[in-house]
Amino acid sequence: MALPQLNNATYELELPSSGEVVEFRPFLVKEQKILMIAEESEDVKQVETAFANIIKACTFDKVDAYKLPLFDVEYIFLKLRSKSVGEEVEIMVPIPDTEETVPAKVNLDKVDVLQNEDHTNEIALTDDIKLIMSYPTLKDMHRFDGGNETEATFDLIKSCIYEIHDGDEIHHKIDVSNKELEDFVDSMSTDNLESIGVFFSTMPSLTHMIKVKNPKTKKNVEVELSGLQSFFG
Repeated sequence: MALPQLNNATYELELPSSGEVVEFRPFLVKEQKILMIAEESEDVKQVETAFANIIKACTFDKVDAYKLPLFDVEYIFLKLRSKSVGEEVEIMVPIPDTEETVPAKVNLDKVDVLQNEDHTNEIALTDDIKLIMSYPTLKDMHRFDGGNETEATFDLIKSCIYEIHDGDEIHHKIDVSNKELEDFVDSMSTDNLESIGVFFSTMPSLTHMIKVKNPKTKKNVEVELSGLQSFFG
C-alpha cells in the first residue's frame, strides 16, 4: 500500500520590483536539507545554487531567481522562511556605536522592501552621456567573498551597467567588449563614481526598524536592520 501524500498550503507574495503576484509553498524537508548542507559548506557558489533551486521549486517552477534583482530574491526567501519555520524569529541586534548585541524577536511578515523615493537607475555622467543601471543579482553574491574589495566593487559596477546613452545613440552592454567597458569606467571622474555609489546605497532593500534596549545606558534605541542576513539568528 502506497504511503499517503502530504498536502501543503500555498500563499501569494508580490515581487517588489514589478508588483507581479507569485504563488508559493513553504520549504519541504528535502529543501531544508539542501539549504543546511549548502550553509555548512560555507561555499558561496553552493549557497547561491541552493537559493535558486529552492525558490524555483517553492514557486512551482515559475520564478527563475537568476533573472531577478537580488532584493527580490531576498524578499522571496524571507517569505518562504516565514511560512516554513515560523513568522517570529529571535535574532541578535547590534547596538549602534558599540560592540554590543542584544536578542530581539522579529515578525518576518512585518519585514518589507524599502523603496527610496529619490532613487533612480538613470545616472547622468555629463550633459550628453548617461547610464541606465540594472540591479545586482544572485550571481553577484560571490563578488565580495574574500577577494579584493576594490576589484569586486568595480566588477559590480560593470556588471550593473545596462545601457550607455550618448545623446541619441544607445550602447547596450551586450554589444560592448569587457575591455571597452573597463576603459569606459576607468575614464569616469570621482563625481561620476559618487553618483553610481548613490545608486547602490539607495536601491531597494529588505529593511525593518526595531526598538531595543541598550544594556549599558538602559535606554531604548531604534535600530535599522537591512539585508537578508540581518534576519537570521
